[in-house]
Amino acid sequence: MFWSRRALVCQEVVELITGYLEDTLPSSQRRRLEKHLAGCPHCSEYLEQMRATIRLTGEVRAEDLTPEMSEELTAVYRRWRAETRGD
Repeated sequence: MFWSRRALVCQEVVELITGYLEDTLPSSQRRRLEKHLAGCPHCSEYLEQMRATIRLTGEVRAEDLTPEMSEELTAVYRRWRAETRGD
């Protein structure tokens, strides 16, 4: 397939990170992603940020958030939902 031979672009990496972290990517996609990560400091940093987020979310309680943080997280969620629904 053509898509499996071309290099990934950063937007595709963002879309594949969850599968990568959950170890659900097919081996060919995993290799392509790892090749991209090896040469892209921005995507490598994004991956580390996602790992830190996953690790830290287990430690955060709702009462730990300031009202501003709670509002920002709500806004981020609403933007994400609007994008995924195509609003």
